Amino acid sequence: MAIFSNPTPESGEGAKPPFNRRKGDGVPLSIIAKDMTVTGDIETQGVLKVEGRVKGTIRAAAQVIISPGATIEGDLHTKEAVVAGEIQGTITASERVELQASALVRGDIATPRIAILEGGRVTGEVNMTESRTPKSSGAEKPLEGKGP
Repeated sequence: MAIFSNPTPESGEGAKPPFNRRKGDGVPLSIIAKDMTVTGDIETQGVLKVEGRVKGTIRAAAQVIISPGATIEGDLHTKEAVVAGEIQGTITASERVELQASALVRGDIATPRIAILEGGRVTGEVNMTESRTPKSSGAEKPLEGKGP
C-alpha cells in the first residue's frame, strides 16, 4: 500500500467507517498573496484569504479572511468575514463578522453577529440584522408594573 493512498473500507458489518475530514475540507480555498494586487470583482463559492490588495467587490459564499497588512478597497459580501487587515467599503455577512485587534474598517457593517477584539476599529455604522426572523413592529411593551 502506498503512503498517500486512502484504504477503502470493506463493506459489511464491523467495517471501519471512512476517515472523516474537517468540516471545511471540501470547500475550495483561494489565496491572494502579499505581493499581489487584484483590480476587479472577485467571486468564489469557497473561502478567500487575502494577504495582498484587492480593488473591487468580493463575493464569497463561505468565508473571507483578511490577513494583517492586507487592504480591500470595495464591498465585501459573504457568509462569514474574519478581518485583521484594512477594508474601505461595506461588509455584509449573513452569519458573522470578526474584527481582530489589527482590523480597520472604514465603512458600514451589516451582520446578525459580530465580535470585535480590543484594538479593532470601525468608522461607520454597525447594523446587527436579525437572520431569518421578522423585525418586530412597534415599540417594546414595558413589563407589567414596571412602566413609566
